Amino acid sequence: MQLGADHWLLGARRVDSPNFGDRPTPDISLIVIHNISLPPGQFGGPYIEQLFLNQLQASDHPYFAEVYQLEVSSHLLIRRDGEVIQFVAFDKRAWHAGRSSYAGRDNCNDYSIGIELEGCDDLPYEPVQYTRLNEVLPILWRAYPSTQGHVVGHSDIAPGRKTDPGPTFDWRALSQNC
Repeated sequence: MQLGADHWLLGARRVDSPNFGDRPTPDISLIVIHNISLPPGQFGGPYIEQLFLNQLQASDHPYFAEVYQLEVSSHLLIRRDGEVIQFVAFDKRAWHAGRSSYAGRDNCNDYSIGIELEGCDDLPYEPVQYTRLNEVLPILWRAYPSTQGHVVGHSDIAPGRKTDPGPTFDWRALSQNC
């Protein structure tokens, strides 16, 4: 994988989400790791993509009635089988962090890259997900050097509100430069 001049990851499947905006500053200095599964605790299927594309149907599962109208996105999704999907160009502001703060700066969406792992707080992630994450992180660090050493969980920037990537995420499995 490598990064194209258009801030899209070559080698990732591109699925353009409408849920993004311009960054208020070109400073990209944080990477946020999330987890997502739809329905909760279930993997595979089209529902995560549908959520990020505003196409999720409330009638497909009882839980979806709570989330189908959300306008959310992430830059990347790493599925349990290792597939990498990019929804938003890295130079754009994806809508993944919500109310958040890092090192005294609010609104982490403004200056962060969001990476979703298909998973949940209480089940281990797949080894191939760590492999893909460790392939992607050095690419991002080269392109956006201020992110190196600034890789955090959603729970770190929204404590009390978010718990992901959860206690089963193995931070030791990441590259040494986190």
